[in-house]
Amino acid sequence: MLPDYDVIVVGAGHAGCEAAAAAANMGSTVLLITMNMQTIAQMSCNPAMGGVAKGQIVREVDALGGLSGIITDKTMIQFRMLNQSKGAAMWSPRAQSDRMKFAEEWRLSLEAIPNVDFWQEMVSGLLVKEGQVAGVRTSMGIEIKAKAVVLTNGTFLNGIIHIGEKNFGGGRTSEKAATGITEQLVELGFESGRMKTGTPPRVDGRSLNYNLMQEQPGDKNPGKFSYTDTQPLTKQRSCYITYTNEEVHEALKTGFEKSPMFTGRIQGLGPRYCPSVEDKINRFADKDRHQIFVEPEGWNTVEIYVNGFSTSLPEDVQYKALKKIPGFETVKMFRPGYAIEYDYFPPTQLHLTLETRLVQNLYFAGQINGTTGYEEAACQGLMAGINAHNKVHKKEPFVLQRSEAYIGVLIDDLINKGTEEPYRMFTSRAEYRILLRQDNADIRLTEKGYRLGLASEDRYRKMIEKKEQTARLINDLKQKKLAPESINHNLVEMDTAPVKEKVSALTLLRRPEITINNLLAIDPELASYLENYREEVRQQAEIAVKYESYIDKEEKTAERMRELENFQISQNFDYDRLVAMSREGRDKLKKIKPATIGQASRISGVSPSDISILMVYLGR
Repeated sequence: MLPDYDVIVVGAGHAGCEAAAAAANMGSTVLLITMNMQTIAQMSCNPAMGGVAKGQIVREVDALGGLSGIITDKTMIQFRMLNQSKGAAMWSPRAQSDRMKFAEEWRLSLEAIPNVDFWQEMVSGLLVKEGQVAGVRTSMGIEIKAKAVVLTNGTFLNGIIHIGEKNFGGGRTSEKAATGITEQLVELGFESGRMKTGTPPRVDGRSLNYNLMQEQPGDKNPGKFSYTDTQPLTKQRSCYITYTNEEVHEALKTGFEKSPMFTGRIQGLGPRYCPSVEDKINRFADKDRHQIFVEPEGWNTVEIYVNGFSTSLPEDVQYKALKKIPGFETVKMFRPGYAIEYDYFPPTQLHLTLETRLVQNLYFAGQINGTTGYEEAACQGLMAGINAHNKVHKKEPFVLQRSEAYIGVLIDDLINKGTEEPYRMFTSRAEYRILLRQDNADIRLTEKGYRLGLASEDRYRKMIEKKEQTARLINDLKQKKLAPESINHNLVEMDTAPVKEKVSALTLLRRPEITINNLLAIDPELASYLENYREEVRQQAEIAVKYESYIDKEEKTAERMRELENFQISQNFDYDRLVAMSREGRDKLKKIKPATIGQASRISGVSPSDISILMVYLGR
């Protein structure tokens, strides 16, 4: 009934959508299987994309030719650049999204790709022959053949939803769980585990008193995610901030004895950095309030997402506590919050391509690997889709280094360190974060996407033009000399020291208190010249000048690490011969089977002395 495919993608969340789009746009025939065609790219949790480190990931996905950035730009209702008071490495774009339009735009974008077919049904098992995946089997017993399969099951694998003392099977509210896949993978020798995540109640925005809350508008000059010609917002919807209080906390405590988290009915570990509200008031008993973000779900809906109030307490307790929050006194609840427990597979069982070690041509991406967050899922889906296509068409694997992208950091962490709790990306996880900024993701990755066949010729040309213009502007700032008599009065007004002799505009720009836009006010001739450059080029030049020494230092460190990545280790290497190495080091190396010395050095439990012994043995 159905033809054979190059790649089958199971699950149509953020990981599955990116995987299907990537493989298809590169030339593979793709079947995207989902249990519900109406929930493709559903934002199951908060209606937002980006944030600290996550925004950098979305920009990287876009630079490589993925679709998340474009779709976010088309459907956002607010844009903010976070951490602008900090250094450029910390700037992180975040967009509030229209939940319904986001899902609709993803579906329409996938339907516009000729190589993508769709099938609505649950996948209950895999077809595996001689250690290689050969397709999938559906709940109706239909067998569909494929050369590669990407599993992006999200929270659906044996999912259980908890609300107080009630629990029932489900992968998301009102959607059934997926069964059969975990059991088969365990039979094949995979190790599985349980994790949990949660979501807050949704409420009626018409029942809230926003006068008692603090308004949080978008940026005055909103930016965007994609490096393509998507249009920035011309109008925005505000979010609002309010706080819990002692009354809220006391109301929540009345339900603790029925909390599935405190009574032990939930076994899986939840996300450390996004705890439930009951967990927050229990762990941080010294705090008398916690922040609540009141986030609209779209342009035309009254539904509100109560960010910061994730909970699995009984619904009557949730409602009673909500009414104690300032602005929520007459709140009407659409549906209660809940916790969900689901199966995942420790990602140390994967190669850096996200292909499994036990079954060839089988790839895992997203929450099945123990991550949390749309952005983390999307980038894994993109990488799995790329590598599934490359494997099927006998092309080289595509792997990003830690010094090249946050995506590289995320996958490297997962494979070499594993995770026992939902993994979320932070800027602190990246040792090269001055190199991995949100503003230069196109410069770092567009050429790679172009050579893969994902990023278009137009994208590539724009990136080259941006690089050339930035270099030209920096050189011109270096050549432009400014005389003391023409600029000192402006420097004094800017509360920065006057100069005694002619200086270059570049020298002035190195001062922390002077921005490239300040130079516009310092010298009229320079102002007319700088206005010929786009804002993104001026920003790129300013960052390059101000952070030059830091960037150079990180690039040299990254280069030294790249030398270790060039030292290959055979997959059949016998680590038991290294009797001088620690037992833990040998065991971890045997389990992970690193491809290079660089990868071996990042495996949790492998010490520097273990690496020294390995390098001596390899003659390095």
